[in-house]
Amino acid sequence: MKSQVKKTLLDVALSIYKDAWCKCAAGQPDPRDIGTLVSRVKDEGLSFLTITLPEFGRDFDRSLAEGRIDSSLFRSFRKNGAIPAFLQGMLSHIFDKTTGRMNNELDSECLIPFVESVRCFSYAFKKVKLPCSARREKAARREFIAIERDLTDVQIPGADDTFCKVSDLLWNDVLPGSVDPYVDFIPKHGPGATGEKVTGNRKFSHPLWYERLEGYFPLDIMKFANANSVMSEAFEKVTLVSKGMELPVRVISVPKTLKGPRLIAIEPVCMQYTQQAVSRYLVGILETSELTRGHVNFTDQSVNQELALSSSRDGKFATLDLSSASDRVPLSLVERMLQCRPDLLECIKACRSESANIDGEIISLKKFASMGSALCFPIESMYFYTLCVAALMESQKIPVTRRNVFRISRWVYVYGDDILVPTYAAAAVSTYLQKYYCKVGAHKSYWTGRFRESCGMDAFAGYSVTPTYIRTEAPRDRRDADSLVSWIKTSNALYLRGYWRSSALLMKRCERILGNLPLVGPECSGLGKLCFQGFRSIQRWNERLQRLEVKAWVVKPVYRADRLNGDEALLKSLLLLQFGSSEEVDSKHLERSVRRGAVTLKSRWIAAE
Repeated sequence: MKSQVKKTLLDVALSIYKDAWCKCAAGQPDPRDIGTLVSRVKDEGLSFLTITLPEFGRDFDRSLAEGRIDSSLFRSFRKNGAIPAFLQGMLSHIFDKTTGRMNNELDSECLIPFVESVRCFSYAFKKVKLPCSARREKAARREFIAIERDLTDVQIPGADDTFCKVSDLLWNDVLPGSVDPYVDFIPKHGPGATGEKVTGNRKFSHPLWYERLEGYFPLDIMKFANANSVMSEAFEKVTLVSKGMELPVRVISVPKTLKGPRLIAIEPVCMQYTQQAVSRYLVGILETSELTRGHVNFTDQSVNQELALSSSRDGKFATLDLSSASDRVPLSLVERMLQCRPDLLECIKACRSESANIDGEIISLKKFASMGSALCFPIESMYFYTLCVAALMESQKIPVTRRNVFRISRWVYVYGDDILVPTYAAAAVSTYLQKYYCKVGAHKSYWTGRFRESCGMDAFAGYSVTPTYIRTEAPRDRRDADSLVSWIKTSNALYLRGYWRSSALLMKRCERILGNLPLVGPECSGLGKLCFQGFRSIQRWNERLQRLEVKAWVVKPVYRADRLNGDEALLKSLLLLQFGSSEEVDSKHLERSVRRGAVTLKSRWIAAE
């Protein structure tokens, strides 16, 4: 089976390589490149496609940023002069073979096809979700524990420190002085896993509640629909858990790439439930406050993307990327950051898990929270925003006043661990971030040259050069619904970029399983093929709905029987009304729940457009 996966992905790699040559009009594909590709996949396996080639792409990006190929780059490939022998037919149009310097005689527009082709081929398999080796799994867990040890002796800055001054001014203006659980907090169960392995509607009837939540998340308000519920049988079943008996978060690994897994901390039910309430409250404030609106973003990545695109042309902003960002936010510094708002700080700490279970070892958490906590993203964004504003003020020796904080904050944009700051101060900001226990990813941060990367936008000289990724193994049969959907979407993305051989190869694999797919529009809800000419497959006219229709495969969720009754059913229904979700609510949500991560395909008549 493994050899078949390798052969299939190798065929896709060869087709992308040939399409890349056609795209940049570099002549005929080089048989030496093809020979290298085939032989190294044969010798090294899938790691060549999923690890080595992306590292080639990473070194290529660094060369674009530096304006030359450094001798320390492309160590896994033989050199021909100053450039790698592999892909030299494309690289020689961008860099001089003798000196390794970028060819600045050519206009940027002339370089774009070559840059885009090299990146599309190099990164195509970077995000294939495959289980990595046990050795890499253990290394990820060791790093998790090592980071905790690094945070043991965190130094709390004094009151005169710029970070403290900025924190006090910034969050005193943005955050309200007090919180009212009756008004401010609307709890919600997240869609993911829980520490107790409780899923779906059963989360609403889970009987455990932590005593330390009572101060800000009263049991009778948060877990029950109304005051009469305190007399119900469900209230009698609730068990209050003392602090010493709380469950630690359960640290698990989920497939990310062959290079390494992603570690997720699975929160207990009641903690996840209350964290969602605080998260929604914070995000609402941060996205509307004058000091943070448009600069600390949670739902709109386009701000960072557009700035990365324009900065690749004018060099105005630098893009910074942080490694293991969520694991490097110390609790003690978050406490200092929010010292000016003690009421909110105590509320946040009340729903924060304090220990973690990793491979059976219970460790006390010095970080604020790992990925998996609903509060991880908003708190880390606030922390990085504070640090960047403080770094800019300190590097320019600007007095910390309310007016100056507002003025300087206009130059900082944060989306999680994707950060944009002025290029002239990027080095100073990077140094300051590392002073406060962050780790700036040197290979993914750019402030020189004409390359920038942020929030999924890879840009060179004002043009998007974001690659198209193969994200799953090839689908084997109709039960591989996720892979079928992914490959059809990828096929269409490649088609629109002019990678027609590769697009046809992926689509052919899917049509072997599903049969011939129709031509559909970009907004069509079914699976099908896009067409530049705007053609649509039309199979019938629906008189009742007055529309042209086509029969196509449609993605449907998989449900499990999960009945919810009594007070818990009333609570869920009221919460759905309070959240005012724009998503369509299942009419049978009290009888069943969605199996997360599982979908199926159904053939049905849908609108052709």
